[in-house]
Amino acid sequence: MPNRLAHSTSPYLLQHADNPVDWQEWGEDAFAEARRRDVPILLSVGYAACHWCHVMAHESFEDDGVAAVVNEGFVAVKVDREERPDVDAVYMNATTALTGHGGWPMTCVLTPDGDPFFAGTYFPREQFLSLLANVTRVWTEQRDDVVASGAHIAARLREMTTPGAAAAITTESTATAVMSLRQHYDLARGGFGGAPKFPPSMVLEFLLRHHAATGDADALAMARGTCEAMARGGIYDQLAGGFARYAVDADWVVPHFEKMLYDNAQLLRVHTHLWRATREPLWHRIASETADFILRDLGTAESGFASALDADTLVDGVGVEGATYAWTPAQLVDVLGEDDGARAAALLAVTPEGTFEHGSSTLQLPVDPDDDQWWADAKSRLLAARDARPQPARDDKVVTSWNGLAIAGLADAGVLLERPDLVEAAVRCAEFVVTTHLVDGRLRRASRDGAVGGAAGVADDHGNLAEGLLALHQATGDPRWLEAAGGILATALDHFRDEDGSVHDTADDAERLFTRPRTQADNAEPSGVSSLAGAWLTYAALTGSSRHRAAADAALASVGALSSRDPRFAGWSLAVAEAALAGPLQVALVGDGAVADEMLATARTSTSPGLVLAHGAPDSPGQPLLEARPTVGGEPTAYVCRGFVCDAPVTAVEDLRRALAGS
Repeated sequence: MPNRLAHSTSPYLLQHADNPVDWQEWGEDAFAEARRRDVPILLSVGYAACHWCHVMAHESFEDDGVAAVVNEGFVAVKVDREERPDVDAVYMNATTALTGHGGWPMTCVLTPDGDPFFAGTYFPREQFLSLLANVTRVWTEQRDDVVASGAHIAARLREMTTPGAAAAITTESTATAVMSLRQHYDLARGGFGGAPKFPPSMVLEFLLRHHAATGDADALAMARGTCEAMARGGIYDQLAGGFARYAVDADWVVPHFEKMLYDNAQLLRVHTHLWRATREPLWHRIASETADFILRDLGTAESGFASALDADTLVDGVGVEGATYAWTPAQLVDVLGEDDGARAAALLAVTPEGTFEHGSSTLQLPVDPDDDQWWADAKSRLLAARDARPQPARDDKVVTSWNGLAIAGLADAGVLLERPDLVEAAVRCAEFVVTTHLVDGRLRRASRDGAVGGAAGVADDHGNLAEGLLALHQATGDPRWLEAAGGILATALDHFRDEDGSVHDTADDAERLFTRPRTQADNAEPSGVSSLAGAWLTYAALTGSSRHRAAADAALASVGALSSRDPRFAGWSLAVAEAALAGPLQVALVGDGAVADEMLATARTSTSPGLVLAHGAPDSPGQPLLEARPTVGGEPTAYVCRGFVCDAPVTAVEDLRRALAGS
């Protein structure tokens, strides 16, 4: 009999709807029941593509004996961390503080008031049963101590959310950040630090912007080296494009096989920008293939983008990591024949011993093939054979924040790779998200099958969606995206900031947790503060709004200390800071025709971190940069301004190129 998750919009919660555990969703009803029954709350947090979440579910939550213990002594609450990042952030802070590490599945025990008094991650069945027995015993025999401990932990965590002293990010501090990153850079294998290795998307964007601003060759070398190591490694899908979540090893050979929208959206943008900076064909290929993966494998019927493909593939009812993706030499021969199979094995580093499990290998591409036509044919045949295998499940929920990242990546890639289909996909996605996820003027976090969920949007939903809409506005010249971004950013100004300019993850009128989260560090995606700082800065440059520029500067200053202390977790803040230091470089282009198109393409080749671009007819409604800027002599005309100080207008492409170069 289904439990109380049966009507959820979250695919992760629906995975648990038939568990014998009497799960319910996070909310006041659960806390009221815990108070009525006088029992603690068992909080389990995970997400649909999480391997160890599936393992714990199979071992414990699907077990009738474990379920009987949980149901008797606890109110069981299941949370999708991707749908409720606010709940996840608060209790992950508790888990990290209590255990020294975090991860998913996250397992916490709370008082009926929501104060945590125990926290951990994955537990095998017997260990989990022992935990439940111990918690029941102390709750029964040492209640006062437990409640006092939970209250103390909650109080200390509230203190941790107090913002530190503001510190502006300067040209000196960005240079220092690059020096710090250089110390952690893996010169032999790319990336930063050792295993496991995660794609450092935001740090790579910072390094590209720093190189563009300063000419620092080391910054470009670290970005290029990391991107090449990932693109040629097993973390990248050599047959279908797209990146896995992370590599379990330092060489990028063996991935954790889940594919997340937020990773691929950001890496699409990074590789597009690396292509713009170097014109090296590898980056064009990786960007284009990653965009194709997003559209083909994550696109939804409503034109949004799904959250993820699972790490596991179900084989005979059992989740197996890598079952879809790994190959043996014999399997290559089965598909391609003896000679071509051996040739493919050599090209793709598929060995008799295997680089993964059970003698199988992940596919790598250490060097480019010597025959593009042969490889295109072989790849097509291998992909067709792989498509006939069992496939990983897909988490179909459409998350506002991650779709904002996808809109930005597709918009940039569409114009720079000359792929209008990508811009069109970004437009369709934006139309869906703005129409569906904005409810009574306020953003919601996620939808599924076109039905929006009840969870309120958090800070990064506002920042990343606005970032995407502003990129789309600059790609299309359509003022409706500037207007939509303006409304979202106004809400953020009014509801997510303190008087000192620091940013909270949740709105001031959102559901209250025991502490209001305030995340400074970037993690898998830009934090709320860094995403809003970037969007406020771009909006200010496009409109001249001093209020938005001041908000961006204050937000950046609130994470200045972190960017100096640990730049690996402040990549997007540092990238935004480079834009603030470099600009704005405002380019307004009026007029149409072939010359106007060539001028527009020329402006888009600028790598200046502070570049913003407006284009359309003179005095186009809703585009402040085009106001009072006529064509000169009836010819398409470009206006180039740095820091709101403008050069004379130009009507020739070469003159625009010189103006962009500052000469």
